[in-house]
Amino acid sequence: MKKWINNIGPGPLVAAAFIGPGTVTLCSIAGVDFGFSLLWTLVLSIIATIVLQEMSARLGIISNKGLSQVIREEIKNPNFRNVVITLILSSIVIGNAAYEAGNISGGVLGLEAVFGEKTLNILNININFYSIILGLIAFALLYAGNYKILERSLIFLVIIMSLSFIITAIITKPDIIDLLKGLFIPKFPKGSILIIIGLIGTTVVPYNLFLHASLVKERWKNKSDLKFARNDTIISIILGGIVSMCIIISSASLNIENINNAADLAKGIEPLYGVYSKYILAVGLFSAGITSAITAPLAASFVAAGCLGWSLNMKGLKFRSVWMFILLAGVISSSSGYKSIEIIKFAQVANGILLPVIAGFLIWIVNKDSILGKYKNSKWQNFIGLAILVITIFLGLKSILKVFELL
Repeated sequence: MKKWINNIGPGPLVAAAFIGPGTVTLCSIAGVDFGFSLLWTLVLSIIATIVLQEMSARLGIISNKGLSQVIREEIKNPNFRNVVITLILSSIVIGNAAYEAGNISGGVLGLEAVFGEKTLNILNININFYSIILGLIAFALLYAGNYKILERSLIFLVIIMSLSFIITAIITKPDIIDLLKGLFIPKFPKGSILIIIGLIGTTVVPYNLFLHASLVKERWKNKSDLKFARNDTIISIILGGIVSMCIIISSASLNIENINNAADLAKGIEPLYGVYSKYILAVGLFSAGITSAITAPLAASFVAAGCLGWSLNMKGLKFRSVWMFILLAGVISSSSGYKSIEIIKFAQVANGILLPVIAGFLIWIVNKDSILGKYKNSKWQNFIGLAILVITIFLGLKSILKVFELL
């Protein structure tokens, strides 16, 4: 454990990315609506996240390049390269714009739980006041580039919320047999397909595959450090996955029909905090929302820079224009009048649908001798990676058919 602590890398950041408003919301809905029956989805998601993030980390350390940069350099045909870059940029921009709307909506849920709803009427259009406030905070931090200290402080608050759900899950004394069935026997209860896709999308976050490759090469420089990167990834993601499972377990004990606001979400930790649960969850949702509202636009800028060959200067006009667009799209969507819970659900489903596109390119890259040499994927890694890809494509197609009422 001491050696792991001394070699902590980007793993905790990857895990923190899926302990956000989307995770709390989707896992709570899953627990309330389906009990323990969707826990298997998180088992699958944790395995998928470990496998894909390990590939991403290995790529970053061995090639000393980001995923989007490698893809751009490896595709020699200019026409095909343009098509692929357009596809990746579209996936990340659409996915992160939806994710950003969910992040800001999560922060809004936290503020509304304490201060109530506040709207502004501008030109006969009702705009959520808190969405604008959160957008301005994220804008200021991104523009200044000095957000790390605040981010660490807010992540600490998210950790407190996570520990609260773990303790609450223990307090509720779940039925162990039902729990094990939910973990290891896949079920598709009626009306659950979009929630299943959402749970995958909130755990296996597509933009994390790009961020991880970029961050590990700053933390570790030598091929001998691969073991540290692998341990860092596995331990962090398993711990994050346990938190997600505990949210489902805590919520499964609630006697409510639907989750519509933060007060409903807060009932998941009521056995631990009683009347103060609303305030604890509000702080956690706000913290999770604002930290993710910073990282999602930033990730999109790094992806765009790698795909298009731009400078990675965070203060460059092109770099800033991308995160400004993502942030603006998130604020507008969050202010649109739709329920925050619905926006967060849509964001996670969008990520789940877009995941196969990004995962497919990653698996292709980590099989190239010219990039990874002897460190390319083994047969077992390819088998597991392709199985994950097939499953996510299958579930993604089912969710699309469900959305258009063809299933």
